[in-house]
Amino acid sequence: MRALTLVRAAAILAPLFCGAVRAAETGQSSASTVPVMTPLIADVLTAPRVVPMSDGRNHLVYELRLSNVLDGRFDLKRLVVLDAGSQRPLLALDREAIGQRSSLGGRRGNATASLGAYQFGIVFLHIILRADERIPEALVHEIEGFAEPLKADLSMQIARTPVIDRSLPVLAAPLHGGGYIVGDGCCDSIRHVRALLPLNGALRLAQRYAIDWERIDDEDRIVRGDLKDVRSYRIYGEPVLAVADGTVAGSRNDLPDQVPGALPSNLPIGEADGNFIVMDLGGGAFVLYAHLKPGSVGPGVGDHVRRGDLLGDVGNSGNSQAPHLHLHVMDSPNALLADGLPYVFEAFTNPAAVDAGTADFDHAEATGSPLRLARKTRPSAVRDVLPLDLSIVDWPAPPSKPSKP
Repeated sequence: MRALTLVRAAAILAPLFCGAVRAAETGQSSASTVPVMTPLIADVLTAPRVVPMSDGRNHLVYELRLSNVLDGRFDLKRLVVLDAGSQRPLLALDREAIGQRSSLGGRRGNATASLGAYQFGIVFLHIILRADERIPEALVHEIEGFAEPLKADLSMQIARTPVIDRSLPVLAAPLHGGGYIVGDGCCDSIRHVRALLPLNGALRLAQRYAIDWERIDDEDRIVRGDLKDVRSYRIYGEPVLAVADGTVAGSRNDLPDQVPGALPSNLPIGEADGNFIVMDLGGGAFVLYAHLKPGSVGPGVGDHVRRGDLLGDVGNSGNSQAPHLHLHVMDSPNALLADGLPYVFEAFTNPAAVDAGTADFDHAEATGSPLRLARKTRPSAVRDVLPLDLSIVDWPAPPSKPSKP
């Protein structure tokens, strides 16, 4: 009886859903005033923002939520992101690429290009625009796929979203010296960019533009010596500096360093950031410094700090498996109940990048082996951009020795 019901339902609904195909062919979208039946409903979790990166191009990073309303599987075959105004394609993903960028429920490890009956998934999207390329005012998404209950291939345009192009927070150096690695940074790494959390009834992605800063020595090693000793890591104990003038909105200073080598088990979510500082930068932007050394955090809540002031030292507290400075900007003083905001650094030099990707970075951190770097013959200083994932960053010398506020 169930099979018969589905067949009858498909027979009744197929012409309605297939109207989506005709609508797409005539340039009519589901965002228009004409109703069009679609087997998927979709929305963008947070409107994409334009981020200038150290490759000289503009990047858009955002998440598309797709929900299958059919009583059966929908197989995604193609996803094209279009400039909503000109209909110019900006990104095209085939089924394999969709599967690499989407996950059921937004959870890592649930990669798929198919949505079962009444399931939803998140597609993590990344668009790269040349510096001279026109920034679209809005995007729309064209999706092609096979609806199993309808036994039909369908195409639809859905999920129109504005593109936000405005000035970003400009940060000074959070550390001093050179040889810092941009760990798990923007835009196609997974640990931060896809760190969606279901909190208080909503999906939150505070770490969308987060960086885990680590440091190499003169032999390109992250760690030398006992891998279980935090002091063996090049960055451990480095002074952490205020990236701007601001007021401390949150801090903690009492948690121990973790033993390196593995993430701690059964850690309360409230201790994930370890010892930390949250600074209010004004204009609705807050910056988080996490995993600081126990006892090193200087300023407390309500204290005003100035750019370059000493805030604490790099440690390994909280949800951390190796000493590093976790830094990101967000729209709330709560490090988890927030939406991650893009930002840029005032000035830095990018002399090299990790040549063999995240796997080599992880191996170097876990074993003490040297990183394989691709060095630039003529590194030059860059300004007002965010460094790409696995870049090596040298910070300009501070005007004076940092002091506690």
